[in-house]
Amino acid sequence: MAQSARERARPALPRVPALAVLAHHLVAYRRTWRAGLLSSFLLPVLTVLGFGVGVGAYIDQGVDGVPYLDWVVPGLVASTAVQTAVSESMWPVFGKFRWARTYVAQSAAPLRVGDILGGHLAFVTFRVITTIAAFLLVTGVFGALRPSWSAAALPVAALLGLAVAAPTFAYASVVDVDSWLAMLLRFAVLPMTLFAGVFFPVESLPTALRWLAYATPLWHGVELCRAATLGVAAQWPVAGHLLYLVAWAVAGWLLARAAFRGRLVV
Repeated sequence: MAQSARERARPALPRVPALAVLAHHLVAYRRTWRAGLLSSFLLPVLTVLGFGVGVGAYIDQGVDGVPYLDWVVPGLVASTAVQTAVSESMWPVFGKFRWARTYVAQSAAPLRVGDILGGHLAFVTFRVITTIAAFLLVTGVFGALRPSWSAAALPVAALLGLAVAAPTFAYASVVDVDSWLAMLLRFAVLPMTLFAGVFFPVESLPTALRWLAYATPLWHGVELCRAATLGVAAQWPVAGHLLYLVAWAVAGWLLARAAFRGRLVV
């Protein structure tokens, strides 16, 4: 049977429908990227001045024989990746369910739950990559990075961002009020940033807190970024750190897909 004119006029989806969702987010970001451009470059400058000229001046011997600025920058790279991923995964996801209802509109199109989720997660990963690329560029200009394998910190940051973004998607899609998102920042993201080895070695913590730090994805990201930028061995085998982050990303994906399906599939 010949197709009707309406069917012929309907635009075809790409071979990978999630790319259409990613394109939607990129088009929206094209209108707002300038607002975050200054902060993307200002944050690493303030980091170099604050920790290099400020805190670093009071730590003569550095950490493990490494100047404090060089030691802390990879930790800040990892923590910035986490904060970027979480901020892009809380209110944006909650709002697309509760306020703008964007996900509902997308589900009315010929898009599966996995396409909607995968396209948005791809955009969050893009935001992490661009933010960390700017961070590495500025801190590298200031001499806060050692040559070695510093560029490897970028894919590590992307994996770390995905490892925290996916479970955050699941969380943001099931809470009823946005005040629960602030609770996540206060009781999960902030303590993780303070005690996961970003600013001081976790070995200085009591044993119980040390193992809590080991359980966080941020500590594994910090270890990998530090190994890349300083050229030192991580506490665990690199494969172990990577597999742990992959496990977080996969578990988060499964939880988020189940939560999205519960909200979108009737």
